[in-house]
Amino acid sequence: MISPVQAVPERLRPLAREEGSESWSGSYSVEISESEPVFAGHYPDFPIFPGVCVMECVRRAAEAETPPPAGKLRLDSVESTRFLSAVHPGDRLAIELNWSPRGEGWRCQAKVATQHGQAATMRLRYLPEAVA
Repeated sequence: MISPVQAVPERLRPLAREEGSESWSGSYSVEISESEPVFAGHYPDFPIFPGVCVMECVRRAAEAETPPPAGKLRLDSVESTRFLSAVHPGDRLAIELNWSPRGEGWRCQAKVATQHGQAATMRLRYLPEAVA
């Protein structure tokens, strides 16, 4: 997959199983550099990190470390996404992930914030690589 996003998620808290449940949670950070190529045209004189690029940062964080019981996973669908505020050059994304088993796959719920407050929420559905 080709992506215009250069930012790389940094793991802050490794995935850990939540006591008394089948859920796993972890957190990541992503520095949004002023040199991101998407800022050149989105928008001149008022750069905003596109929502699809925020989604890409979440996908990269989610796929950097999946729950051990899940095995190899692939993104099946984006169940929901809500953008709550703009992300600008120099912002740092704080990504909180919560994984839970759903049927034959897994749901990854993400909360994204910057130093200015909540930026987005999303739910991603993952299936085992073997399931077509």
